[in-house]
Amino acid sequence: MAKMDLDSLSIEELAALRDNATDKLAEKVAARQAELEAELEKLSLYGKPAKKSLAAPAVAKARKSEEVAGKGDEAKGPIAKAA
Repeated sequence: MAKMDLDSLSIEELAALRDNATDKLAEKVAARQAELEAELEKLSLYGKPAKKSLAAPAVAKARKSEEVAGKGDEAKGPIAKAA
C-alpha cells in the first residue's frame, strides 16, 4: 500500500478516507464473523458446547471497625462458655 501524506489532504478528503476505511473494516469484520459462526456450527455437530465458567464473585474486605468488632466477639466467646 502506498504511503499517503495525510497533512496534504483536505478535510473532505480525510473524511472520505475515514469513511472508506470504516466501510472496509466493517466488511472484514462481517466476513470474519461469518467464518467464525460457520466454524461454530461445525463444532456444534460434535456435541454440546461447553458453558463459559463464571468468575467467582469478589469477596468484600472487612472494614477496620468490623475486624475489631469481630475479634472482640471471638475473645468473649470461649470465656463466656467457660463461665
